[in-house]
Amino acid sequence: MAKQKKGPSPDREKPLAEYYQLHTKAIDDLVGADASNAPQVAPEELKKYRSGPRITLSDRIKAVLIKIWFAGMVCYFFYWGIGAYVSNDLDKIVILAVALGMVTDLLTNNVFRFMAKTKGANDRWLMFPQKGFITFPLNLLYAGVLTFFVMNTYGVINAAAASLGVQTEGTFLGVGPVLFGVFTAGWDLLFLGAKRLMRSIVEDAKRAAR
Repeated sequence: MAKQKKGPSPDREKPLAEYYQLHTKAIDDLVGADASNAPQVAPEELKKYRSGPRITLSDRIKAVLIKIWFAGMVCYFFYWGIGAYVSNDLDKIVILAVALGMVTDLLTNNVFRFMAKTKGANDRWLMFPQKGFITFPLNLLYAGVLTFFVMNTYGVINAAAASLGVQTEGTFLGVGPVLFGVFTAGWDLLFLGAKRLMRSIVEDAKRAAR
């Protein structure tokens, strides 16, 4: 039985120009895509294509890390950095306190405001959440209080080390960016907690007086 002769391939029957024809509809759809006509995709599906490590931090941890980082940078640049030019420890502490207050008012607080998902959502991490000229001197004073408590923390630790015989030469625990950031963030959070507690007590007293 003779083999049936195959006809010409469908691809061969296409005109040569069709191979180079651009499908502009897909391009037009892509250019004209916006929030109104884009297809809805589940968040679980979007997470599959997200690059980078899938690490989520709570707001509390983010706040602590931000406070530690900024305070540590202030210590690094304004305490360690001026050590070669300012020999008096008290002068260095004063400069450190002023720098901490300026950075808090101009940088740290604005970072919290920028990261807030809604307006005022991060005010609980700020001692003076109001934005204005009055907060600048207030943050300077507050930074002085924080620096005072932080330096006394160093003093208590060094005194305890000396009484236990741990200290052999020089200072047992010197001022450094990491611990300064940790101590500053710790005292700051402690004062913020006291502020919220006092506000809660006052509000409860007002409600009870009505």
